[in-house]
Amino acid sequence: MARPDDLVFAPLGGVGEIGMNLSIYGLGNRQQRSWLAVDLGVSFGDEEHLPGIDLIMPDIRFLEKEKKNLVGIVLTHAHEDHFGAIIDLWPKLRCPIYATKFSASLFAAKLAAERTTLKIPITVVPSGGRIDLGPFNVEFIPVAHSIPESHALAIRTSAGLVLHTGDWKIDPTPVVGPPTDEKRLRELGDEGVLALIGDSTNAVRDGHSPSETEVGASLTGLIKAAKGRVAVTTFASNVGRMRAVADAAKAAGREVVLVGRAMDRVSQVARECGYFDGVQGFRGSEYYGHFPPDKVLALCTGSQGEPRAALARIARDDHPDVTLNKGDCVIFSSRTIPGNEKAVGSIINGLVNQGIEVITDRDHLVHVSGHPRREELRELISWVRPQLLIPVHGEALHLNEHAKLARQMGVPKVLTCRNGDLIRLGPGDPAIIDQLPAGRLYKDGTILEEEKSRAVAERRKMAFAGCAFVALALTQAGEMVDDPEVELIGVPENNSAGEPLDDIVFDAVVATVEGLPKARRRDPDAVAESVRRTVRSTVQAEWGKKPLCFVHVLKV
Repeated sequence: MARPDDLVFAPLGGVGEIGMNLSIYGLGNRQQRSWLAVDLGVSFGDEEHLPGIDLIMPDIRFLEKEKKNLVGIVLTHAHEDHFGAIIDLWPKLRCPIYATKFSASLFAAKLAAERTTLKIPITVVPSGGRIDLGPFNVEFIPVAHSIPESHALAIRTSAGLVLHTGDWKIDPTPVVGPPTDEKRLRELGDEGVLALIGDSTNAVRDGHSPSETEVGASLTGLIKAAKGRVAVTTFASNVGRMRAVADAAKAAGREVVLVGRAMDRVSQVARECGYFDGVQGFRGSEYYGHFPPDKVLALCTGSQGEPRAALARIARDDHPDVTLNKGDCVIFSSRTIPGNEKAVGSIINGLVNQGIEVITDRDHLVHVSGHPRREELRELISWVRPQLLIPVHGEALHLNEHAKLARQMGVPKVLTCRNGDLIRLGPGDPAIIDQLPAGRLYKDGTILEEEKSRAVAERRKMAFAGCAFVALALTQAGEMVDDPEVELIGVPENNSAGEPLDDIVFDAVVATVEGLPKARRRDPDAVAESVRRTVRSTVQAEWGKKPLCFVHVLKV
């Protein structure tokens, strides 16, 4: 009797971290499997640890190798951490992509803004629809989140049904779109769910997350009470929040001015998809100065402290259209993503120093998460009753707390994993059966670099200990033609005794060259290596740090 096909799952991003989501499902035997990918997202670079890196993407070496067996990529929703890597990585895969209308439209707008000739077709699937992709039948189940048309995926196979939650929450009164489809999820539970692959982001927080409607009511009260100009910053993708701000502005008799390209792009797509039906038209930033202070509201990008975004420019008073003065108000209708605290804090401090009132979620209900807290996780588990639960989309603490909660709920099997773990979901006992290549790619300008990129490592070293450049001209006999050229960058000018470091390094270079045996002086590589070692050790002795050192030896 033939052995039934194995159903396997592997996260290639999004486990042990928040962001860079990529999950794959495989069906078949060890020699031949069909693969389905879910999402293809990014994380954002951190200048402190990854100087010059704009985006971080999952390493897709495994999928490149298996692309003839890759039946497609299915998108759960249109947040950057779920679809932001498509433009850069899809050319390596060239497989079909499937998404609902809003996600497909927002991606098309993003692709157009890139001014690329690349064509990436996306097949639009209706919300609640089902599609067959090779041996996988995928159903899009509406869930509430902080962007329209978020979906959990019911993935049916010959080996069983998997529920991949994507990002979700239970919000009975969302501002846009339907609430999470409890009825359909309960029906899946009755059908029998082999595995629940679930969002863990808020697994450490008790209770239920408040509703977007409650945030809207809070914003209305705050904006009505404001006397001067009001600026609100939020994630551009949060269409429900944009609508809530627009409704609050209307109630306060204010016109909404959009400030920032991302706001313009998302609002246009949302209006085309019907999510702003009945909402007053937004104005461009050039109209900001046409309204009295108590009749205007600026809806701005920059909630994460991005230095080139609208709010940062407004805070520095260098935005061409929008200014704020003492007594005006800025509302941060967002949460600060870990790693962005310094940048956001700098903007807040700058605004406060100008006498501008700053309101955050520490003071008022101006933001709610789009992810489920513990009571919501319990409810989903009770609806679905999975045989197996695997926590994803979270750091180690989130995954561990989600797993503990699932065990407390009586889920028969709970398994935690890391990026690259290949897990057999069924038939038989679930287990980690192999390791797939998993890592990171860095978007460095227009170039994709591997995680072990020399350029990134050297940039970190330069940021920490500076750089030394030495140029030497030697005769064929190994004699110096002229004084060496020494330049120190990012190194203190003087040592602790006040002596110029470049003079000390210059003297050390001359002494090293003159002290080499004549035979070694005739070898440019040997001279360069000796000088490099001397410069680094000399600077370390004077400063306590070793700079990068580059030596150029010219034979004349």
